[in-house]
Amino acid sequence: MDICVPRLSVVVPVFNEEDVLPLFAQRMRPVLDGLGVSYEVLTVDDGSRDATPAVLQRIRREWPQLRVVRLRRNSGHQNALTAGLHRARGQYVASIDVDLQDPPEVIAEMLELAESANLDVVHGVRADRSTDSAFKRGTAGLYYRLIRRVVGADVPHNAGDFRLLSRTAVDALTELPEHQPVYRLLVPWLGLPSGEVTYTRERRAAGSSKYPLGKMIRLALDSVTGFSAAPLRVATWLGCAGIALCVAIGAAALGAYLWGTVVPGWTSMFVALMFVGALQLLCLGLLGEYVARIFTTMQGRPRYVVAYDSAATGRPLVETGTGSTPWKL
Repeated sequence: MDICVPRLSVVVPVFNEEDVLPLFAQRMRPVLDGLGVSYEVLTVDDGSRDATPAVLQRIRREWPQLRVVRLRRNSGHQNALTAGLHRARGQYVASIDVDLQDPPEVIAEMLELAESANLDVVHGVRADRSTDSAFKRGTAGLYYRLIRRVVGADVPHNAGDFRLLSRTAVDALTELPEHQPVYRLLVPWLGLPSGEVTYTRERRAAGSSKYPLGKMIRLALDSVTGFSAAPLRVATWLGCAGIALCVAIGAAALGAYLWGTVVPGWTSMFVALMFVGALQLLCLGLLGEYVARIFTTMQGRPRYVVAYDSAATGRPLVETGTGSTPWKL
């Protein structure tokens, strides 16, 4: 087989992970060496501000299959994953986070299942999340229930970005014009033959989480607004409920006037005005989320800018993320 086309590519988004990278290499390399297939490990440095670039270069000197792609600025986890998918060369492409909460040993099971059952997608499903905090488990459960309710039951429960894709699936994903991709929803949307491998989620090997509450909320918002118009319908129904309530309050006020029992109603009037104002702001906010997505798409800016690729032979490229030809810098 041509060495330029490995059997397996492993895409690893990285951001400020100087502490965990040596542990990741020590654990990942024996797993991949033991597969008996050609491979590359494509680490995407998402604009790290610590010693991550230096650590990656040091590991690469000892691990020739390690490939380093560095982005010029922090573009976010999903966009870093996009950069890896765009540049991965393998016939199969696995994606995994560097924190070792998803065990690298499961990649062997994924590859075996994909080859034996002729599958294009193998999801890694977290069967045991006891190592996560109660808050993390609770919010994750709420997220997946919401997504399955809004988007559809095809979304695997407790499946994140740990998965294996065939070249067919990767090519299909890279052609999608998504500007704010959420791959845990995009991949099931393709409808390709898929399977699941369950595993126990482990504790973070070192360092601290790079996915705080704010980013989780942003992911949930992107998931809902990117795959469903349900929030706009919610806004419509809330508006209808507000109108019905205002009609009821108006009828009650008219009845009190006709019966001559008018009393000072500052409190009820204040509450009604606040309620209507809150509904209006909520509806405007939901509408603004969709308008913002349209605005971002119309700008046509690339989702990420590649500063360096250890496997590149020429000048770096900037993928637009729209399925078009990359721009030369």
